Amino acid sequence: MSTADEGRQWPDEASVDNARTTLLRLLARAGVPSDDARQLIGLLEAGALALAHKELGAGGRSAPGDKGAAYESGWLDGAESLLEELGDLAERSLVRVVGEDGQHGPAGERPRAGRMEVERARVALTPLYLSFTADSELDPEVTDEVLAAVLGTMSPRQRAGYAGRLTEFASMHRARLERLFAQYGPGSAITLHGRYSLVHSATSIAVLERLVAAPQGLREEWDAAELPPAWLEGLMTAWNASA
Repeated sequence: MSTADEGRQWPDEASVDNARTTLLRLLARAGVPSDDARQLIGLLEAGALALAHKELGAGGRSAPGDKGAAYESGWLDGAESLLEELGDLAERSLVRVVGEDGQHGPAGERPRAGRMEVERARVALTPLYLSFTADSELDPEVTDEVLAAVLGTMSPRQRAGYAGRLTEFASMHRARLERLFAQYGPGSAITLHGRYSLVHSATSIAVLERLVAAPQGLREEWDAAELPPAWLEGLMTAWNASA
């Protein structure tokens, strides 16, 4: 029997579950905790559905063939209904991973950023930072502390889409960021240690995005983490000077 006779050869439920379980075991061997691994897989699954919804909802759809206005109207209504259900499915998948948006812990506190959330932020930041300047030499431990403070200003759902937010911020302010890193970053006359230290770290882009979007929340998280106030003020000074 040919492939055409069999129809589309898509993975069935058992095959998808097999792939998921295999990936979980491989990640476990690499030392990734099961909860972190499941979160990553869940985000991929929800993201695949969301991207499919975006692609199908881009517009320009039309009913196949030429079967009259009534048929086309019904076909488009059916397609719209299926698209809406796909969006609902993407939403439910994301909620299973990060919970309902706006959910907080005791006393309205946001849950502390986990190791995997910090790592995802680091992965998103590194290529953005290197598109502006040379590699960072700042202590990796301090990098984690800074990113935890940055992520502390966001809900888990916002953290799930943080890479896109960072990419948009870097694109919107590219010229300004280029001036900032040229004047204060690696290769400039500014030394690594001092009030402009954060400009020598990939986390600078994350901190700047939060200084623009949620300045009060960032300052509260910064103080709670007991990070150097001079770093925040120095970065803000450099940002203003590059305007």
